Amino acid sequence: MSAAKATFSGAPNAPLKTPYFMIHEDKLLRNLEICKQLKNLSGVKLVLALKCFSTWGTFNTISKYLDGTTSSGPYEVQLGHDTFPGETHAYSVGYSEDDVIAVRDIADKIIFNSVSQLERMQPLLNAASSVGLRINPEVSYAGQDLADPARAYSRLGVKQAGLTAETVSKLDGLMFHMNCENKDFVAYSTILNTISEQFSAHLDQVSWVSLGGGLFFTYPGYPVAELALVLKAFAEKHQVQLYLEPGEAIITDTTDLVVSVLDVVENDKKTAIVDSATEAHRLDTLIYNEPASFAEATEAGQYPYIIGSCSCLAGDIFGEANFPQPLQVGDRLTIKDSAGYTMVKLNWFNGLKMPSIYFKRVDADGIDGKIETLNQFDYRDFKATLGQA
Repeated sequence: MSAAKATFSGAPNAPLKTPYFMIHEDKLLRNLEICKQLKNLSGVKLVLALKCFSTWGTFNTISKYLDGTTSSGPYEVQLGHDTFPGETHAYSVGYSEDDVIAVRDIADKIIFNSVSQLERMQPLLNAASSVGLRINPEVSYAGQDLADPARAYSRLGVKQAGLTAETVSKLDGLMFHMNCENKDFVAYSTILNTISEQFSAHLDQVSWVSLGGGLFFTYPGYPVAELALVLKAFAEKHQVQLYLEPGEAIITDTTDLVVSVLDVVENDKKTAIVDSATEAHRLDTLIYNEPASFAEATEAGQYPYIIGSCSCLAGDIFGEANFPQPLQVGDRLTIKDSAGYTMVKLNWFNGLKMPSIYFKRVDADGIDGKIETLNQFDYRDFKATLGQA
């Protein structure tokens, strides 16, 4: 990381050098106000899923609304503990003994993925540790099989048949994660009722329950008040403190990846080559085959282009779009909704320049203020990942 970290700048005289991520605090606050509403109406606690978004330079804003963080690996646990006030939840699909020893003193809740891990690792915990177990409810909502926690042969969580009263007696809490970008309130409510009925005896024996993430309650028009009612009813029925683990819901539509056109080539279709890559900077675009959206494009645009990366991977493209005028070398494109699972997955494929990360703050009147430089990268960072100097 370069020395530019945590410095401030006003509106630059010259445009910021691409590629870069720009996080907009005003858009972040819009989502966080919905979180506040949900918490007030339901009594649920919200912990940020660091696997989705770990850009800790924004945590001073987010932590005023959320109750802590949840993690999927030991370094995320450490980051949550060090940078985010409130609770620190630790979960891993597979802990080593060293992992458990590393997190046991800094995690408020430690959640295991299997009964075998629970039994093997629990003796390593402190007497005060609050222990949970992930459950696979065998019902889920996910648009793609790759992201479905209850997919066939899933390694994630314990099925009902493998859960006994003896096991539950060792626990303080249960964690269910069964959604991915679920915008459908009716579908979510149905899943929640199923869990309440099928696991009622076990739910009544614990003091807290996490319902995981993947619930898109900040999506425009989502019935937040209705969601709050079903969550409150669930908590009251089983006498538990409920948690949700939002990731995308917190940072959706808050961040742009800004890139520049380096070249335009043509092979039956025109491709604008930009100074970024899905493989290196927006990996989920490639993994899930979900094309990016561009702020400058219009449905009525008469000039169609493939937006291609500058990496050597043949299929590395951001998507296709129509533009109102021909694209030229030097033009800037804004790739929208680029916060979730982007900065946490940045890599040095092809030795490409890493995007800088900026945070556009709002002033006391809610108006765009200074741009905070959260991080910038250079060759030294690339070199340091591959060996010591």
